[in-house]
Amino acid sequence: MLGRTAERVPGLRRIPIVRLLALAEIAVLAREHVSKLELAEWRRMAELIRIGRGRPSNLSARQRRELRSLVAKAEPRLFAGDAIDKLSPVSLPDRLLYGQKSSRR
Repeated sequence: MLGRTAERVPGLRRIPIVRLLALAEIAVLAREHVSKLELAEWRRMAELIRIGRGRPSNLSARQRRELRSLVAKAEPRLFAGDAIDKLSPVSLPDRLLYGQKSSRR
């Protein structure tokens, strides 16, 4: 099956299988973190990003707070830590995944 897929996707044959598996694991992790948002929240976040056009100054203070809370709900720090943990042979300290003890509440 992998052979047929490799024929259809350009450049796939040049990617070693270990890298391909790592990319697949990261894609699964990304899906898990994105699925923490409801569909309406996902759409609102996309709308705020479009309105801001990559600049927080283009958003009102209320919109910035809303965007910050939506991004926080997806837990990007935990996603980055999980992705690094999947790729690294050395496990990461919990403080890198969850923040300082005072902010873990």
